[in-house]
Order: sequence, then structure tokens, then C-alpha cells
Amino acid sequence: MTSPAERAAELRRQIDRANHAYYVDDAPEISDAEYDRLFRELQRLEAEDPTLATPDSPTHRIGAEPADALRKHTHLRPMLSLANAFDAAELAAWEDRNARMAPEARGAYTAEVKIDGAAVSLTYRDGRLVTGATRGNGVVGEDVTSNLRAIPDVPLVLAGEGWPALLEVRGEVYFPVASFRRLNADRERAGDPPFANPRNAAAGSLRQLDPEVTRRRRLRMFAFHVEVVEGEWAVTTQWDILERLVAWGFQVEEHRALLPDLAAVEGRIPAYEALLPTLPFQADGVVVKVNRLGVQLDLGVVGGREPRWAVARKFAPEVAVTRLREIRINVGRTGALNPYAVLEPVEVSGVTVSNATLHNEDQIAQKDIRIGDWVEVVRAGEVIPQILGPVRERRDGSEVPFTMPEACPACGTPVERPPDEIMRYCPNATCPGRILESIVHFAGRGAMDIRGLGYERVRQLLETGLITDVADLYALSAERLEELERFAEQSSGQLVEAIEASKGRPLSTLLFALGIRHVGKNAAVLLARRFGSLAALRAASAEELAEVPGIGPTMAAAVVGFFAEPRNAALLDRLERAGLTLVEPRAADRDGPLSGRTYVLTGTLPTLSRGAATEMIERAGGRVAGSVSKRTDAVVAGAEPGGKAEKARTLGIEVIDEAELLRRLGAAQ
Repeated sequence: MTSPAERAAELRRQIDRANHAYYVDDAPEISDAEYDRLFRELQRLEAEDPTLATPDSPTHRIGAEPADALRKHTHLRPMLSLANAFDAAELAAWEDRNARMAPEARGAYTAEVKIDGAAVSLTYRDGRLVTGATRGNGVVGEDVTSNLRAIPDVPLVLAGEGWPALLEVRGEVYFPVASFRRLNADRERAGDPPFANPRNAAAGSLRQLDPEVTRRRRLRMFAFHVEVVEGEWAVTTQWDILERLVAWGFQVEEHRALLPDLAAVEGRIPAYEALLPTLPFQADGVVVKVNRLGVQLDLGVVGGREPRWAVARKFAPEVAVTRLREIRINVGRTGALNPYAVLEPVEVSGVTVSNATLHNEDQIAQKDIRIGDWVEVVRAGEVIPQILGPVRERRDGSEVPFTMPEACPACGTPVERPPDEIMRYCPNATCPGRILESIVHFAGRGAMDIRGLGYERVRQLLETGLITDVADLYALSAERLEELERFAEQSSGQLVEAIEASKGRPLSTLLFALGIRHVGKNAAVLLARRFGSLAALRAASAEELAEVPGIGPTMAAAVVGFFAEPRNAALLDRLERAGLTLVEPRAADRDGPLSGRTYVLTGTLPTLSRGAATEMIERAGGRVAGSVSKRTDAVVAGAEPGGKAEKARTLGIEVIDEAELLRRLGAAQ
């Protein structure tokens, strides 16, 4: 019989293999569901016996709790910037300057693709990751260790041997093009403005307070440099550093080259310029470095910020000119009206482009973009095609200025533009332009959680006319579903059961599922607890809503506007007739088993999500706080508990596990 230790080791091996296949080979070997099953089993084993949790366990990549704020981190060695060279003459001038200081500078160089992402520094002590930080101002950055641990390319423990006692590894965190496009597609479907480029999205993702958000965005990292702080190592060239990084378990960009002289570097530039648009990540040039570390040391640093021994050979982005045929509107899940340009097809950086984002009406006006204009389109460095602006000298007077519609182009409902916002919105929750996204959101995790109701099935139900909005879901029968393609007796019955089960979700869940603008999960809970029922909430004025702590006037106005729309009101009436729960369960009275006690949750619990544990504690009369203080009665700690458990022990506060929490909650059964 396999022991828990042997099973945990096997699970780690399978998960590491799956991660490598997914992230490195881009050829997944198992389904997401199977991966999640293996991961949860490993979490459970490690929770039952913490001695099984090795330092390099894949479970250590996630589970850190959201931070209240990012702490500052002082780099052990400054993170430097690079000077630029835009052509062969500037590159030659760079070498001439170096040769005047150190004649040996005329020699071998490394050429490395310049990844356009977010620079980070990883500190390793005795081979273990202790801190990860953003570049910041080069001296002080932000501590994003928890987020960097969620990136599969960041080794938690260095492989191999020969690493100094204390070192900093420098790297570039980037957003793969495919992942970036999926993220922006999701944002546009939700009515959110897309990110402008992968670089900004990567930097923003790194600075999330919740590492789970970073993990879901599937960032990657390439390493390119090492700073030794304590200890020695037998490395004499930049090429040796890159090879050593690979041996330690880092990803190093594969198109690196060791070249004998600057002529060879310049001869390689056309190949790099052709390569960059084909890469699965954003890049904007090649970094050229003097190979010998001794010569690097002799050349030193300019003004404390730029190494003389390295330069970025940058490439100008390719710009194409084409005709803007029309400007169309896409309606997102929240009703946001997103303008986009329909172009005469044109090739940009090896890709045929026929559409380009226009972001919002203010940007269109600022750039003075008109229908019929000849426009400059750029893709390099942005991935999503962008319109730089019109070619005004080619105007002939036939161009038409663009104005946003006053009515939704999908349903005809008058649109709204709230004060201090750049987007216009369709307030009609049953708008055909937003119905697919709204139903998928309604059925998703965190909302009504109707398993088996993803995009393809919702689209099928809409196309066959079985549903037109979320209320129609509750009239579906297994017999009718069985008549559709890809619906068998079992799957039809399971979907109907899942829909029926969703009727029991509390009011707060329904409010979030409805997709009311500005109302996220936390706000939905605040509103549901304050008013108790949908009827009371619908009758509340904007002033009454704004008095709820955490709501405010903007959200209050959005809620009132949602309920005032006749089609939304009719939809809610149908949901009530369908039997959905339109009240919020109250917490237990003063006799509840946790009444009057304050708990803090930290780490990843074996079976309970953070939300489920919070709900159970509050229903039992307790309170969940975000930080440990003298008023805390107990801390519930899971895997990777962080500093909250340690602070609790310092203050003499009880630290319990999930099993003990469930035992205490069991008094309410």
C-alpha cells in the first residue's frame, strides 16, 4: 500500500510534469479538471501532515492571503536601466566609447531578446526564494513575493548546485500574447476596457494584492542576470551566467547568441527584427552585452543607473496606413458600449489586420479620428492593433466625425453616461448585445454556480430559442434539452438539477449574478445584509443606499437605475415567480456557537474556500476580521499561513486549524 509520503511525492511529480507541459511545452497533457483534482489531493495530504510539504511543493505557489498594501523592498544591488541604440551607427559609437575606457571591450558579445515586460528581482538565500520585488526606482521596489511565487517559471528552490549563499536573480515577467488576448476578450465581454498592452497588464498583474488574481492570469518569466551578494562562484562570462540560470531551473529566452564581434552582432540584427513579431511574447529589441565579466567590471556604470557594458538595440515599430471604413459598437456584459474600428485589411508586422480597438469616445475625439480617414495602424509592441491617428493631409472632405449613439445599437434603449465616467452604458439587462455574457456570468462560479452552463451551451440555448434571458433557465426541462445536439439524458438531467439547486442561493449571490454595474461580490453582501430582502432593496432610495458603509453615491445611483428600468423589473418579477431565494439569511442570534467572537482566516484551508469559511462563521454569530489584533479570539490557519499566525502566537492568541473550526461550528447542528 502506498504511504502518504510516497503519494505526495508522486503527486508533486505529476503536477510538476503537467506544469511543464502547459507552460513550457505549450502542450497540455491533462485537463484542467484533472489538474485541479491532483492539486487538491496534494493540498489535503500536506494539510493532514505538514511534514510532507517540501519547500518546492507546487502548493507553495498559491494560497497566500490578499495583502492590505504592498510593502517596500530595498534591493541588495541596484537594478539598472539600459541605454538605447537605434541603428548600426549608434551601436558602433557605443563600442567606441567603451574601447576608449577598456580596449578589451572590442571582443565577444552576447545578444539576448529584449522582453518587454515588468523587471523583477528575486532574492535567494541558501538556494531558497526569500523575496521577490518589482524594479521600482531601481533602489527600492515593491515586495510582490506572494505573486511571484504563483508564476511557474520562478523556482522556489534552486536546482543543481554551485549557487552562492546570497544572490539576486534579475528577470522580466511578461504576459504571453495568447493569455493577454484571452484576458482582454474576457474584459471586453464583461464591459471593461481592454488593457492597452501586455507590458502594462503584466506590471498591473504583479501588483495585485491578491496573489490568486496573479495566478489566474498565467504570467511567465525569463531570467537574464545574477548579482552575487555573499559567496563566490566560478563564472567569468555573461554566457556562463545564462547557462547557470538554466541549470538552476530558470527559463532563459532561447534565441540568445554568443557572437565574436560587433560586426557579427550587426549582421544578426535583420534576423532578430524578423523574429520578434513571431514570438509568443512582446519584445522590442535585442540587448547586446560585453561577454567578459571582468571587462564589465572595468567599464562600470554611468551615473549610477546605466551599465556601460550593455545596450538595447531597439527596433522601430512597423506602421501601416489603411482606410477606416466604419466605427462599430460592441456591447459588453455590463452594458458598456465599446467602439472599434473596421479597417480595410492591411498587413502589419506579418499579420493581416481588419479591426482595431478605439477604447472610448474621448480617445476618438482627442485623436480626431473620423470615419473614412486614412489612419496609421501599429501592432508591434502592442499586440492588439492600435490606431496612432489620422493622416490628415490625405483628407478630401468626405470624412465624417464620429458621435456615440444615444440609444443602444442592440436594443434601442437610451444609453447612459454617468458623471466622471468615460463609458456609455445600456441599462437594459435583457439587451441582446449583452445577454450571452450576462447569462454566462449569472451561471458562473461565485455567482449562481450552475455547473455545466458555459459559453457553448448558453450559445446553443440562445440559438435554439430555448432561452432569451436568465429567467428562462428556470423553465427548462430535461426532456426538451435531450432534443438538442450534444445533450444526453444524463447531462440534461444534471443541468436541470444544477439550475434547480441555484434557486437556494442567497440574495447576495443573486445580486452579484445579475451583473448590476459597480456591484461586486462584497457590495452585494453589504446590500443584502443591510436590507434583508429584494423587495426592501428595490424600494430603497439612492440616499438610503448611499448610507450603507462601503456603497457610496455612484454605486447607489447604479442600483437605483437598474431597478428603475422596466425590463429589469420584469425580469426580477419572473425570477421571483420561478422560486429563487430573494432574502439574505441572517447570522445566528446571540446564542450562536461563535457569538461575539472574532476570527481571522489565513492560508489555504484543506476543504473550505475563504468565502465559505467566512459565511459559516458569520452564520454562527461570529465575525471575520482581516487582521490580527488584541480583540481577535482565534486565528484559523491553513497551508502557508504567513505572518498572521505568527503574530497571533506572539500576542498569545489561539491558532486553530479547519478541523477545530468545523468542530466548533458543529455545535450549531
